[in-house]
Amino acid sequence: MSFASPFSDVDIPDLTVFDYLFGDIADTELDRVALLDTDTGTATTYGELIDRIESFAAKLSDHGIGVGDVVGLLAPNSTAFAVAFHGILRAGATATTFNVLSTAAEIAKQMRDSQARMMITVSDLHEKAATAAAAIGLAQGAVVALDGAQSVLQTSITRTGNARFREHADFRPANQLAVLPYSSGTTGLPKGVMLTHRNLVSNAAQVQPLNIIDAEAVVIAVLPFFHIYGLSVLLTASLFTRATLVVMPSFDLATFLAAIQEHRCTRAFIVPPVAVALAKHPIVSSYDLSSLEVIACGAAPLDAELGHAVATRLGVTVLQGFGMSELSGVGHCMPVDGGRNSLGTPAPLDSCGWTISNAVSKLVDPETGVQIAVPNEGRSATGELCFKGPNVMVGYLGNEAATAAIIDDEGFLHTGDLACVDANGCVYIVDRLKELIKYKGYQVAPAELEALLLTHPGIADAAVVGVKDSMSGEEIPKAFVVAHPSAELTADEVMEFVAAKVAPYKKIRAVEFTDTIPKSAAGKILRKNLRAH
Repeated sequence: MSFASPFSDVDIPDLTVFDYLFGDIADTELDRVALLDTDTGTATTYGELIDRIESFAAKLSDHGIGVGDVVGLLAPNSTAFAVAFHGILRAGATATTFNVLSTAAEIAKQMRDSQARMMITVSDLHEKAATAAAAIGLAQGAVVALDGAQSVLQTSITRTGNARFREHADFRPANQLAVLPYSSGTTGLPKGVMLTHRNLVSNAAQVQPLNIIDAEAVVIAVLPFFHIYGLSVLLTASLFTRATLVVMPSFDLATFLAAIQEHRCTRAFIVPPVAVALAKHPIVSSYDLSSLEVIACGAAPLDAELGHAVATRLGVTVLQGFGMSELSGVGHCMPVDGGRNSLGTPAPLDSCGWTISNAVSKLVDPETGVQIAVPNEGRSATGELCFKGPNVMVGYLGNEAATAAIIDDEGFLHTGDLACVDANGCVYIVDRLKELIKYKGYQVAPAELEALLLTHPGIADAAVVGVKDSMSGEEIPKAFVVAHPSAELTADEVMEFVAAKVAPYKKIRAVEFTDTIPKSAAGKILRKNLRAH
């Protein structure tokens, strides 16, 4: 038995992302501040943003970039990132975004898989980007910096240009890929998630009935723009409402608090580790955060006790949602009032709220595939959460098998998360069925780390699982290692070996040596056995 959204369906127009966000902008909105960079203090109005996006798209077109081309974007949060991202989409091309912490080898792997033709980056990351580009045979000129005089695209970023982008007559928003974020899905290595313009437009429209963001909102934009959470909530949904984004290049608690205080931010979208700091860190009391009205948390489950602690300390409404790259961002969420007035019942803070507009969810028994009914009272049995809506990805790039494994014949995407639902349709994430580890909101694929560990000459076999850290309470990647009989390995050596080859958030943070790795008859690692070890 599937359960629908309690929110009314919304109109989802057949438009490109650019036309949906800015096509009918009123003259009175052009002078509103769209983005304010905390690093420089520079404010960019909606009118200036639109002109720069148009100019950037025209520059890309002049460089031969258009429909069917993939352009990499490796940069921290900034107004320039927003211009570049929307400029790529406006030009008809597809953006593939990179975590700024990724190594050159990791970047090269994604560039090769996505067949990126160009890389847009910043001076501080140019060397890493160039190394990655060279590894896949791209010419030096294919790596372009957003900052510095050497950038051939620089005029589009710093000032309004005269160039206007020319429309593609055959452009079809429902079919044209807008962005290719990389996700491990429910299992395996990172894969390109094919999201169309219609996917992104759908999700931006679907979250509007939640009323979390409006034109008066001042949003602290610290979520990484390269991550689907920041990309969907900040760079699409927030800009559609004409909110102001106060842009931070990276997270630092003191800077974050100071920015909220200085710019009187009213909305904050965060991840659980930030919630921990807001609830417990003594420095928080040194800042005036009285302008904050709503804090929304996602990317990993938020403990109800922690959520209440944040709400009590700051005097704000705390909301929680659920999403993933394969859903173009958001699948479930609480409305701005927590459901108290809009739906007649408040969502418990340990839930992730309700299914968003124009979508339905279902729970299935992961062993039998039988659907689990919504109860008349209380909460249901636990099952895998599945979701169907216009924001569901087209599929994984070049991987039909993985696509078929995650999207069933009815069009439901199987999230890999175990959940239950209450009589009001409110969803509660209970556990993770999928192998994926979430460390500080970032995805860590066990298969990727296992493959790397097996390249060490002293390691005969290995498995990686997520375990709860006794100090922080967060999930961390732990390696179970079978050493070769002749090897004299230490835990530190194993951790240092991995740390030298991956982004910091992918580091192994605990090691246990074992005689064997438990596996099924088919050779599949029995991760539940290891977690219970």
